[in-house]
Amino acid sequence: MHSTDLRTAIEQRRSIRHYTRDPLTIEELAYLCWCTQGIVEMKAPFYTLRNVPSAGGRHALETYLLISRVKGIKPGLYRYLAFSHSLATIDTTDGISDSIMSACLGQAFVRSSAVSFIWSAVIYRMAWRYSERAYRLVHLDAGHACQNLYLAAGQIGCGTCAIGAFDDQQMADVLNIDGKEEFVVYCATVGKKANGT
Repeated sequence: MHSTDLRTAIEQRRSIRHYTRDPLTIEELAYLCWCTQGIVEMKAPFYTLRNVPSAGGRHALETYLLISRVKGIKPGLYRYLAFSHSLATIDTTDGISDSIMSACLGQAFVRSSAVSFIWSAVIYRMAWRYSERAYRLVHLDAGHACQNLYLAAGQIGCGTCAIGAFDDQQMADVLNIDGKEEFVVYCATVGKKANGT
């Protein structure tokens, strides 16, 4: 990882859809997870300060990861557990990357990325405080997380591309969530950039 001043990082932020076949390291993946949902401080009993803002500190997002090329991690679908900064295995069967790519309306760079981030919202975490406005706020929260992903990925020589085009029900089915109480709001791919891109 190399140091980048903030102005340069912002000026160089681009959506990148073409990646090399080079894998990420576990440390690089851990860094991206920490930058997008990492806990900086825990306040008793259930309040956390994280690296991204969230309306009312609700942090209604869950992070799922389609891992294709990370050294030491079997390809498959995982969930990031922010409290323990670890991964929970969801599905490592053959074809899971095709299922996620299909849910993203066939966008091939999902399958060619090293890892794809999928953010879902558990709406009750926001709605108990903000009622119907929660449906706006979780999308803002996802935007904060994705912008951090762009900036952090740039630090480790990776490109990122945010994805808002996906089939809601197909994505819910692949993640085994109900699509109502928990639903996908945003996705983004990450992979090593070729020199000069």
